[in-house]
Amino acid sequence: MDWIYKLDDPLLETLGAYVAVFIIIILATRLIGLRSFAKFTAYDFAFTIAVGSVVSSILTSSTTVIHGFVAIMGLLSMMLLFSYLLKKFSFIDKVISNKPILLMDGSEILFENLKSAKIQEAQLIAKLREANVLNFNQVFAVVLETTGDISVLHKPSSSDNENLEERMLLGVSEKGRRKTKSKQA
Repeated sequence: MDWIYKLDDPLLETLGAYVAVFIIIILATRLIGLRSFAKFTAYDFAFTIAVGSVVSSILTSSTTVIHGFVAIMGLLSMMLLFSYLLKKFSFIDKVISNKPILLMDGSEILFENLKSAKIQEAQLIAKLREANVLNFNQVFAVVLETTGDISVLHKPSSSDNENLEERMLLGVSEKGRRKTKSKQA
């Protein structure tokens, strides 16, 4: 029955270790940048890596099932706690989560924002092509989302008189942004 539980299992050390690893992964992800783990928030990535590590330890080493269960339950509890804290305290969300970054404002490429987001102009142009943008005059905005995705907000053609609703840029960094009510290119 040693594979289920051992009296000398370091359960408290495990609880401390997963909290430390979780926080370290979030901090590392914030330092590396949004594009490092596209489609994941920092805490989603930390959780996924940590659970994978625990499962691997249970299957390939002397870690017991109970020890692994405690670690996974601790991680799930940490995830629930983070979700609650993010909803309750907006400053925690600002510390942990990345903010969407405006890469283009209308037809203007914001090179300083590209640089800070570690995105090359060629990557931006490729995203414009993927969105079937034929010329810069069609673009209302291009945003690097918190997941690492790049969203292209554009009109079907340069001759269209559509406007971008300002709420579409809610939460996007103000850096480099024009202060107009509607974007017309």
